[in-house]
Amino acid sequence: MSANDPQDTARNPNAETQTGRKTAIPKDATVLVVEDNVANFVLIARMLGFLGIHCEWKTSGYEVVEYADTLPRLDLILMDIRLPYEDGYGALRKIRSSERLKSIPIVAVTAEASLEQMNKAREAGFDGFLGKPLDPDRFPDQIRRILAGEPVWEMS
Repeated sequence: MSANDPQDTARNPNAETQTGRKTAIPKDATVLVVEDNVANFVLIARMLGFLGIHCEWKTSGYEVVEYADTLPRLDLILMDIRLPYEDGYGALRKIRSSERLKSIPIVAVTAEASLEQMNKAREAGFDGFLGKPLDPDRFPDQIRRILAGEPVWEMS
């Protein structure tokens, strides 16, 4: 099996992608998933776990900064837009105003996957956009690319 074989990439999270570039996941990477739907969180957590990424969970944007401040390491925040108490946009503003957290990449994850919503997320200051339903075949590469600093703006 070659290094560019997609099945090899699925078995080896640090294999080269189809473009041939190495996209290693940082050791001990941590992702905060802000998602109010348990089934969506479980799917995301399983896919991140497959990649060897530790994830934390918050069910709303409310007090997300306070929670994130308790984490010893944080590499990425996957933020649902429609959340109870405080939506993803409000949480984004608060995170960006935190000195410790302002440079953490924050990717909008939403079922409202449209060009209009993607543009709104971009204008609000998100670092990327992933439309739901998430594609389990594409998600690992999307996360690798995001953690490597590549902006990912995809509706599905």
